[in-house]
Amino acid sequence: MGRGIWIGLLIVAGIGWWHSPYSPRDHDNTAYAADVDCALPPRVTPGAPPLQSAVPSRMSGIDLPTARLTPLAGFSLDARVLSRRDYSRDREADLSPTDLALGWARMSDDAVLDRLAISQSGRWYHYRWQGNPPLPPREIASSSANMHLIPANSDVAKQLKTIKPGDRVRIDGWLIEAQAPDGWRWRSSTSRTDTGAGACEVVYACSIERV
Repeated sequence: MGRGIWIGLLIVAGIGWWHSPYSPRDHDNTAYAADVDCALPPRVTPGAPPLQSAVPSRMSGIDLPTARLTPLAGFSLDARVLSRRDYSRDREADLSPTDLALGWARMSDDAVLDRLAISQSGRWYHYRWQGNPPLPPREIASSSANMHLIPANSDVAKQLKTIKPGDRVRIDGWLIEAQAPDGWRWRSSTSRTDTGAGACEVVYACSIERV
């Protein structure tokens, strides 16, 4: 293969890497942020499992530039960040720039997490172990989840950028269904015990903070 072809391939690869989620550039896509006040749902007690609550009758949908969000439930959790993955090229990135894999209860303990290999890809959260599992598999599934975060405003978006694996975070917001004008939909799970396709939470985050 000629030198010119090799150089061309390297240039194309470099451009692809620069625009990928792994590049050092600042993925400054704030189209998802409405920059409006976001009403907080009832808040979870520190250390308790995620709290899901009813949507107030007075609460209406949320109109963003790319989709309308319909609240399905209030959502508040205190959890440990098991992994994070940033996205910029899929359809969902128009709303959610980051997925966090989060664990609570015994899925936040070092002794458990040290025996799990955790990763994320394609908007999925994966875990595996060698030998016997550190917890019953059903407990692993019901005490952890992959969550698609939609920042409610630029302040939340900036805070989300600083969150890293190992952090303990508090997130307060709303589980939502998103619908775009072309008919595309993205609906949150409203259960902590489901698995597989559709089991992730899609969270319109009014507040994200380290605790």
